[in-house]
Amino acid sequence: MKTVLTVAVTIAAMVGLAGAALAFIGPRHGPGGMGHGMMRQMGPHMMAQGAGPMGPGMRGGAMHATQVSEDRAKAIAQKYVDEQLKGFTIEKVVPSTGTPRTMYTVELKGPKGESKMLHVSPFGHVMPFPMPRG
Repeated sequence: MKTVLTVAVTIAAMVGLAGAALAFIGPRHGPGGMGHGMMRQMGPHMMAQGAGPMGPGMRGGAMHATQVSEDRAKAIAQKYVDEQLKGFTIEKVVPSTGTPRTMYTVELKGPKGESKMLHVSPFGHVMPFPMPRG
């Protein structure tokens, strides 16, 4: 009888701890929470409002509901260069088509021969390479 009571109390304690952990973490950390399900919860209209999951380091260009063209990506990158990287010029714009939408890598040349790269997302965000840490 004492062994059965010990096992029952142990199982009840484990169930109680699991319930407390689930209550602390919350339901959003399971399937459909952070990670792959995040886009499903946010929806495309929130992405257009700038609530995307990409975080800090993205500057320049407004979010567009449709795919930006290569010419538009170059114009967005040029605006970023004019504001953030004085003296740099755009050497080449290279499209990347490995995803459903086209992204662009912009190669820059500096006044002293240095080179930098920018990434323009399909929605018009500019991200410098390497990403700034912060």
